[in-house]
Amino acid sequence: MLRTIDLREQNYDDLIAVLPRADFDISRAMDAVVPICHAVRERGEAALREFSERFDHVAPEQLRVPARAIKAALDSLSPELRAAITVAIERRRTVATTLEVDAGYREAEVAPGAVIGYRVLPVDRVGLYVPGGLAPLASSVLHNAVPALAAGVRSVALASPPRADFAGLPHPTILAVCALLGIDEVYAVGGAQAIAMFGYGVPGLCPRVDMVTGPGNVYVVAAKRYLRGVVGIDSEAGPSEICVWADDTANPAWVAADLISQAEHDPLAASVLVTESESFAAAVNAEIAAQLPLNPLAERLGMSLGGNQSAVILVADHDQALQVVDAYAAEHLEIQTVAAERDAMLVRNAGAVFVGPYSPVPLGDYSAGSTHVLPTSGAARFSAGLTARSYLKAMHYIKYDAAGLEAIGSGVAAFAMAEELPGHRMAIVQRVGD
Repeated sequence: MLRTIDLREQNYDDLIAVLPRADFDISRAMDAVVPICHAVRERGEAALREFSERFDHVAPEQLRVPARAIKAALDSLSPELRAAITVAIERRRTVATTLEVDAGYREAEVAPGAVIGYRVLPVDRVGLYVPGGLAPLASSVLHNAVPALAAGVRSVALASPPRADFAGLPHPTILAVCALLGIDEVYAVGGAQAIAMFGYGVPGLCPRVDMVTGPGNVYVVAAKRYLRGVVGIDSEAGPSEICVWADDTANPAWVAADLISQAEHDPLAASVLVTESESFAAAVNAEIAAQLPLNPLAERLGMSLGGNQSAVILVADHDQALQVVDAYAAEHLEIQTVAAERDAMLVRNAGAVFVGPYSPVPLGDYSAGSTHVLPTSGAARFSAGLTARSYLKAMHYIKYDAAGLEAIGSGVAAFAMAEELPGHRMAIVQRVGD
């Protein structure tokens, strides 16, 4: 099922250029997205209703979801699902509050009379986007909201597409998770128009936010790119991807199941296996062929597993495997090797690393306690997943007294003149003399 890229006899100066990637061109979506954003800014709620009918094929009775609908969704959850979601929330909250939050104020005296303060505090208002198309990602509610709440964000709003099969409301499981988290500002708005609603605000409906987070299709990502600077964003996330680094000690049936699991997300989702063993690669492909017909999403899986973005990458040895893994910089990296814990600590580039045979990616998608909002398309080389820290911003406080300024003033004045900025120099000279 997976094509093979054999790197064993070749050396590449630029590994990134030869590794498989999905064709996810955000720039091509901009032509469609920019007019949507302008319409929402200029026509507000009327534009949102127009786009709901055009793209979601339903006009919600109320764009802001009534509190009674959120409560009803929670009441309709089965006890088993409610318990599972509660565990996921608690584990994510534990990780966010104990490992990810570093808010507060501290100072450093850089010289006598010269103090710099450093204060970390949360953004005030956040808009969370939760997809509801191919898969209603209720798990994304908690993975976006829990770290925001742990960081101390004062106001959290959420948008998810209206569903014709649920009377113009978002998927009920999405609403139920909102209820469990105490989020009552929920909008039945999807796509690029939801991002524009958050970015610009809609009078009488939704106040503007300071930051937008959450995954979505290429149009959602294009809208986030277009509005970046108007609001903060978490990332420009592309299709889901999994890379499994495995040797012949791994279970091929388990590896095949893990590769299939992420391929379910989207026809552009990527599943990549990195291995030194041809026989193991063949065994995994045989397992994929056996497991695929049992999945109701087999048609979608055939497109993602058979696409150019998915492959078996054969490597010569452990060192080349590590080079490939770091160059690919997977959103989700599983390591199923004989020394998985050692190998995990050698990796420098990945959104999240799943160590050993009993840490499959779906565990992180739901209840592990880690974040599942992760960098894609190789962005893990320079960015990280969404955590409580993502919702924090820092400010410096500069507190010099007269002696502290005098001690350094002549140097600052000289520096200013080197940059041909005499007004900068004068602001110092006025205080300490020439």
